[in-house]
Amino acid sequence: LGSPVTSRTTRRPQNRVSYTLGLLDGEVREGFILLGKKGVYKVEKFLGEGSFGRVAKCKKLGTDKVVAIKIVSGSAQTEINLLKELSKIDGDKHNLVKMVDCFRYKSYTCIAMELLDQSLYDFMRERYNQPLTVEEIKTIAWQMIVALKGLESINLVHCDIKLDNIMLVDQVSEPFRVKLIDFGVSDKITNMRTGRLMQNMVYRAPEVHLGLPLDQRVDMWSLGYVLCVLYTGTFIHGWDSEYDIIRAMVNMQGMPEQKVLNQGLYTESFFTKTEENSGKKLWKLDTPLQQSLKTEKSKREVEQFVDLLKRMLMMDPSKRISPSEALRHPFFTLGRMQPTAGSNNTKPAAVENSKSSSKGLSSVQPLTARSAPPNKYSHQILKKKKKKKKQ
Repeated sequence: LGSPVTSRTTRRPQNRVSYTLGLLDGEVREGFILLGKKGVYKVEKFLGEGSFGRVAKCKKLGTDKVVAIKIVSGSAQTEINLLKELSKIDGDKHNLVKMVDCFRYKSYTCIAMELLDQSLYDFMRERYNQPLTVEEIKTIAWQMIVALKGLESINLVHCDIKLDNIMLVDQVSEPFRVKLIDFGVSDKITNMRTGRLMQNMVYRAPEVHLGLPLDQRVDMWSLGYVLCVLYTGTFIHGWDSEYDIIRAMVNMQGMPEQKVLNQGLYTESFFTKTEENSGKKLWKLDTPLQQSLKTEKSKREVEQFVDLLKRMLMMDPSKRISPSEALRHPFFTLGRMQPTAGSNNTKPAAVENSKSSSKGLSSVQPLTARSAPPNKYSHQILKKKKKKKKQ
C-alpha cells in the first residue's frame, strides 16, 4: 500500500512524476481479471497512487472477499521478501498489514493485502485536522508501539512511518484500531548504514539528518512525531529545508549533546562549533503541546503524554525510549491498566476486551467521544495540502 498523492510533503524529482503518470496509463485497468497464486481477482476500482505504484480494490472471484492489490512496475522483490518476513509474526496481534497473495501480471508485480479503511492522514484531513483527544491518541500509540516491538523481534525497521502509512482498520465497527502498512523501503537492522538517507523528510529522525549510526530507533522518532501531529492538528515544523527541521528540533528538545554532534557525518551542515557555544545547550525546551494543557480535563494524563513524547523524540538515539519501555510508561500504566485475560501482559483499558484471542493487542473498544483541544493552526495545514494537491 502506497501513500496517496496528496500526502507528498517533500519535493520529488521530475522523472518520478512522469513515471507515475505513465503508470496511470498502463495495462492494468478497472474490470481487468488478475490471475493470482491463491485466487482470481477482478479490479473494481483504484484507491490511490503511491511513490512506487497504484493500489486497487479487487474482488476475489468465487468468494465474498475483497482485497487491496498494490500494482508495482518491476519485481518489488525486496518488499515481497520483507512481507514474507512479517508473516513470521501474527499480523493482527502486532497491528501489521497482512499479505494474502503475490504474483506477476505481465511487467507488473501484484501484492495482494487485506483491505483496510483509510489512512490517518486522510482521516485527519476529513475532520479538517481537528486534533484527537489524548484518550484516542493513547489507543493509537499503544498499537503502534506494539507494532514496533513486533518489528524489533524480527530485526526489521520500517523506515517510513508517517500518517499515510498508519491505517484505520474499520473506523465504524472498531474505532481507532490501526495497522502499519507499506514496507516498500523497510530494511533489516543489519543493513542500516551510517550516513544513509531514509525516511520522509518531515518525519526524519535527527540521526539520519546528522549522519549518525542508524538502527530501529528511527521508527520510534517518526512515531513520536506522528503523535504530536495528531494532538496539535498541525506539523510542528516546516519542511522547506533540513535546516528548518533541525532548528525546530532544537527549539523543541534543546541542543543535542556534544558527543552526539561530534559523531555526525553531516553535523557541520547545520552547526558551527565555536568556543562560545561549545558544550552548552542553546535553547530551552518549549513544545506546542504545553499550550494545550489548560484545555484538557485531565492535566496529569496530558503531562504523562508529553513526557512520553519527549522520550520518543530524544535527539540522542541511545537515550530514546524503546518499545518495551514505552509500553510500561505511566501514560499507559498509571491508573489505566487491566490484566489481559489468560496472559501476564497488560494493555490500556481503551484497548482491552478483545473480541477474540487471535486479535490480541490490536483489539480496541469504542472510545467515548469528547471534544478535542482547539487548535488555531488546523486550517493552515489543510490549505497547504490543498495547494500541493493542485500542483
